[in-house]
Amino acid sequence: MAMQPQLAQLVATAQQEALAVTSRAELEAFKARVVGPNGSLTAVMKGMATLSKEERPVVGKLINEAKKSVEELLAALLLKVEDAEIAAALGTPWDATLTGPDAPAGSLHPLTRTRERILASFRKLGFTVAEGPEIETEWHCFDALNTPADHPARDMQDTLYLPKAFRSADAPRKGDEALVLRTHTSSVQVRTMLSRKPPFRIVAPGRCFRRDAVDATHSANFHQVEGLWIDRNVTLADLRGVLDFFVKETFGPDAEIRLRPSFFPFTEPSFEMDLRSPNLGRLSNRWLEIMGCGLVDPKVLELCGLDPNEFSGLAFGLGLERIAMLVHGIDDIRHFYNNDLRFLRQFA
Repeated sequence: MAMQPQLAQLVATAQQEALAVTSRAELEAFKARVVGPNGSLTAVMKGMATLSKEERPVVGKLINEAKKSVEELLAALLLKVEDAEIAAALGTPWDATLTGPDAPAGSLHPLTRTRERILASFRKLGFTVAEGPEIETEWHCFDALNTPADHPARDMQDTLYLPKAFRSADAPRKGDEALVLRTHTSSVQVRTMLSRKPPFRIVAPGRCFRRDAVDATHSANFHQVEGLWIDRNVTLADLRGVLDFFVKETFGPDAEIRLRPSFFPFTEPSFEMDLRSPNLGRLSNRWLEIMGCGLVDPKVLELCGLDPNEFSGLAFGLGLERIAMLVHGIDDIRHFYNNDLRFLRQFA
């Protein structure tokens, strides 16, 4: 077949010429010489019209093989040219492992920053961090905290109960005891009293859930930091000393606190703690309620297997978002969850 050596020579010539191609312009010129409208391979393909009916299938196969070889050659040349262009843009020598110049720097979320700041303060007083499950039994969340079955907090309008199909938590429960998304991290206090022997001091940070309508000051998902100190002869003086130290660490040495009598089923006596500080912008020098606290109710100690005649304790709980909003002057709790980079970058 006369065309077979012609096609072989065409491919060999193309391979030889390809060695000199180093730029995109040279690649385009080379491509035009071979497969362009007036290219060498195109001319051979046009010659098919002069072949007999019997010769066309054989020659067509040879042309397809040559065309495939040329296409592979052009693809390899394109990669070679692109690599050369990238190398020229980066400059040589260059390190492919280097971070790009515009890579953004990450930062901690403002809630994470605030949580770590709070935990650092309590660590100075000998508190350790304790954690527990977000899915809790009713007993750990309510009964062990002296909260009766008819208490409003246990109403389904306030608490998120899990359907029976999802009740497979690791926590042991009696019979068909309901599971809930914990409404506070006080359940971690219960688990600590059940698993440790006094004395101990713990702070329990974590996420909580309530069926609150979302607005500027409420969220169905929020975070708490609760504290518990169990020992012999823990008094109100200890409670006030711990909270006064925390407030001055967080809001400055000029911050003041006051305790107002209140009621919680798990503490007796119970208090609301107010804060006043000159460093809170438009909220400066005003009394602001920021947490609940008190001495652990003797009934709670009994339910958790501790002798109230031997041990006493203090407990407190604060909203992490509330503290972060005061520290940073934030007026809407929803900013913490909207993932708006314009907001988050302010804390970088």
